[in-house]
Amino acid sequence: MGNKWKKLASYYKPYMPLFLADMFFAILGAGVTLAIPLIVRYITDEVITLEAQAALDKITVLVIVMLALVAVECFCNYFIANYGHVMGAKIEYDMRAEIFGHYQKLSFSFFNNQKVGQLMSRITSDLFDISELLHHGPEDLVISLIKIIGSFIILINIDVKLTVAAFAFVPVMLLYAAYFNTRMKRAFKRNRIKIADINSQIEDNLSGVRVVKSFANEDVELEKFEQGNQGFLAAKKNSYLYMAGYHSGLGALTTLITIVALAAGAVLITYGQVSVTDLITFLLYINTFTEPVKKLINFTEQFQNGYTGYERFMEMMAIEPDIQDRPNALELDSVKGDISFEDVSFHYEENTETVLHHINLDVKAGSYMALVGSSGAGKSTLCSLIPRFYDVTQGAVRIDGVDVRDFTLKSLRSQIGIVQQDVYLFVGTVMDNIRYGKPGASEEEVIEAAKNANAHDFIMALPDGYHTDIGQRGVKLSGGQKQRLSIARVFLKNPPILIFDEATSALDNESEKVVQESLEKLARNRTTFVIAHRLSTIRNAQKILVLTDTGIEEEGTHQELLEKNGIYAKLYSNGK
Repeated sequence: MGNKWKKLASYYKPYMPLFLADMFFAILGAGVTLAIPLIVRYITDEVITLEAQAALDKITVLVIVMLALVAVECFCNYFIANYGHVMGAKIEYDMRAEIFGHYQKLSFSFFNNQKVGQLMSRITSDLFDISELLHHGPEDLVISLIKIIGSFIILINIDVKLTVAAFAFVPVMLLYAAYFNTRMKRAFKRNRIKIADINSQIEDNLSGVRVVKSFANEDVELEKFEQGNQGFLAAKKNSYLYMAGYHSGLGALTTLITIVALAAGAVLITYGQVSVTDLITFLLYINTFTEPVKKLINFTEQFQNGYTGYERFMEMMAIEPDIQDRPNALELDSVKGDISFEDVSFHYEENTETVLHHINLDVKAGSYMALVGSSGAGKSTLCSLIPRFYDVTQGAVRIDGVDVRDFTLKSLRSQIGIVQQDVYLFVGTVMDNIRYGKPGASEEEVIEAAKNANAHDFIMALPDGYHTDIGQRGVKLSGGQKQRLSIARVFLKNPPILIFDEATSALDNESEKVVQESLEKLARNRTTFVIAHRLSTIRNAQKILVLTDTGIEEEGTHQELLEKNGIYAKLYSNGK
């Protein structure tokens, strides 16, 4: 718990001057609020007993003083509301950058088990509530404590009996607040989980909207959303039940303070123990005392919201990436391209089935290696071990004789180009998407890469050429066009090692021929791994590996494997 608070406090550090100014004006504003009823008491007690002209002169001066104090209070409130919120927004900015950076470091295995909507919820609504707490929390506490303690000191100097009567409800209020606080905290945490679920469902629906419409399943999606929405409503109702009890009860108790003070004051006036002036002053201070109590009530609600969001933030930040750079990791450069798998076994998580069993493989620099086999045999997994998307469970993968785990992740992955079946294109222009292969590349370099990928002609036919916006995930392009953009990306990156993961399996015959030509051009003089669905595309491979559940079952050229008349020959004849 101590570390959590220490970490939370550290976010103020870059903005300490702004934070201290915020606190100063909060204290000054609270002081002004306490001063005005004292001036009122002085007028009603002393000034009105003076002769008319002297009283008028004194009242004029005091009114000017009170107007000046109101102006000071107004400025204090303006500063708190404006610059205090800016400080909160800056802290939110820092935390959002921190958690987004953390997401970038987490491994594939983490994202395999997460919903995008829930991750988005932690980076948006959670952080807003945290920033509101970090801005309002300290100033609300300081203002409230100054007003409550200041009021108490002034009131006890006016009349002890009235003060005791008024403050008798404070312990009751504290116990009442503590009871509801614990229940509200649990309820708000449930709300967070439910809203994250809904975000996840919306993200899933909107990402797959074309599938939804193609199956005319809008009603099914509405029903799924209705269930999630009902769950969120139920969680909200539960939290509002406690919130209503909390607010109404504490509101009633603060009103009772005024009633008790008024009744006690009236009795004491009857017995001549309190003056009417003191009672008026007392009632003015009761308001100054109850208003910060209500502020504290609001603060506790804000605290529950903000702190449950912060706990979720810290839970996420505490997740360590499975795959990290080793201490003193090497930079991978001047790659020759020899790749070897030495007794490699792999399974995704503890207690799950082993996907790869004792794989031994040597691939010489510049080789064109094809991987075939039934679905689930581990072809993609084998290739994913080279850029360390996953780490081997046993054995080692080596590049130029060095274990890939000894290289920094950034330098390792910068030497590997991957073209996948499912092309991901970002929102933006054609130029932006190709340039993703080498941020900072010139337009000439981008165009050259597109020409190499047989993409230049279709790009120039687009409405704005290279500056055409391609829509979310490239929806305005065909499968073959998207694939050629992804190949252009890799041409621009110019890596010595390539992985083609079923890059043509989703394309029609015509598109496949164009893309295949681009891929073969890209593969020249590079160590290349091709995971093939259509065996016709890998006839020219220098070596073909046939993977099964037990490992590498067959290896050889296309012709050699056909002559063996084994698994490959069967797969080839079935694919025709």
